[in-house]
Amino acid sequence: MEQPNLSEINKLSNGDKIFEEKIFNVIKKEFPLEKDQYFSNLEHKNLIKAAEDVHKLKHKISILGLEKSYEIATDYENNLKKGSYNLKEDFEKTLQVITEYINTL
Repeated sequence: MEQPNLSEINKLSNGDKIFEEKIFNVIKKEFPLEKDQYFSNLEHKNLIKAAEDVHKLKHKISILGLEKSYEIATDYENNLKKGSYNLKEDFEKTLQVITEYINTL
């Protein structure tokens, strides 16, 4: 499985360490909340809301350089809108990898 990296953040920041730190802080703050909301909506079988949560999370996935995982998230978001859980396991593995990565920042 691909691993999160800072390449996209480095491109965006153009070497501005303060900007990078701000992005890290936003990710550290928002990701756990969005992830919890996703699981809550999934638990309550509110698939449309869960799809909205996936949509929010995939922006974090993208900024952490996870290209394949971003594609999975996009497909999973569409599946949820159709009432399908297809790709749930793959998406949730990505969430776990990001959680572990964030805990190291």
